[in-house]
Amino acid sequence: MTTDHTLHRPWRHISRRPSRKIWVGNVPVGGDAPITVQSMTNTVTHDVAATVAQIHALEKVGADIVRVSCPDEDSSAALKEIVKQVSVPIVADIHFHYKRAIEAAENGAACLRINPGNIGSEDRVREVIQAAKDHKCSIRIGVNAGSLERDLLEKYGEPCPDAMVESAQRHIQILEDHDFFNFKISCKASDPFLAVAAYMQLANVCDYPLHVGVTEAGGLRTGTVKSSIGIGNLLWAGIGDTIRVSLSADPVEEVKVGFDILKSLGLRHRGVNVIACPSCARQQFNVIKTVEELEKRLEHITTAMTLSVIGCVVNGPGEALMTDIGLTGGGKGTHQIYIGGETAHRLMEGDESIVDHLVKMVEDRVRVIKG
Repeated sequence: MTTDHTLHRPWRHISRRPSRKIWVGNVPVGGDAPITVQSMTNTVTHDVAATVAQIHALEKVGADIVRVSCPDEDSSAALKEIVKQVSVPIVADIHFHYKRAIEAAENGAACLRINPGNIGSEDRVREVIQAAKDHKCSIRIGVNAGSLERDLLEKYGEPCPDAMVESAQRHIQILEDHDFFNFKISCKASDPFLAVAAYMQLANVCDYPLHVGVTEAGGLRTGTVKSSIGIGNLLWAGIGDTIRVSLSADPVEEVKVGFDILKSLGLRHRGVNVIACPSCARQQFNVIKTVEELEKRLEHITTAMTLSVIGCVVNGPGEALMTDIGLTGGGKGTHQIYIGGETAHRLMEGDESIVDHLVKMVEDRVRVIKG
């Protein structure tokens, strides 16, 4: 069982904002459900083979929900084949064309990403909502600072939290007026300050589950930093029921970063959490190379576990007390191994590589945990 000292650390407790629970296919979102991690394909949706392959790659790293864009009839038609070949629920990304939303619902989408106020007449809105009801689809209201209604921009002068929340409330009212409540809301901006302020304001005026993220965050490194600041602030405040890290990178990286954010806040644990020192002249082995190899070799592990890899005895024993498995570099090529905070055995250089030894220990522990 994973080492967990949360009970002894009351300052680590995060109280989540109470929200309604909805369902995206067979995945619960909101309420007491775990915070889910999402991503979005970037293939041409009607290229079924390519889209399914990318969804499978996302499933492999733990994605709970995957969104695909449906800009045309061929894309919405392709959903019928796509959903047959994947395990995660699929969200159909719809912007303005109400027929694409109806087709997506009919062809197996678990959720429609659509702003009901943007799809035309009352009759069209009614048809989309009825299709969602008939096919047990949830809906995501997707407010974005970059595509606010013209009258709101004129009213407020620029994208701001008040404008974004007013936009969200308009769409909420439309769904509620049609007796539809199976929806979640996003209120995204590329500016993390704006996104955080909008979500905090929205969280105070409704109890619907919130899909949080910083949109168009940038490339892998800068986007990860920006998303971690924005999403991390919200989650720390208890706001957020499902997250998507938006990166100009392989969508698989979005899911990995999403889980790392949740893991860092103690909100959800998947895979091995490697705690490692940055290395210095005291290191007794090449820490950076060792950690890099370990992270690659342990990617297949989904069982929650903590592993400390510390280059010397200054902090190593203390970190090992708090982890499932620990390694501390020692002098003369002798390193100390810990299990559950207790000294277990020594590893002599030359007997076996550090990486091979730790990977075997982690895999053995997984087998014990799984029985």
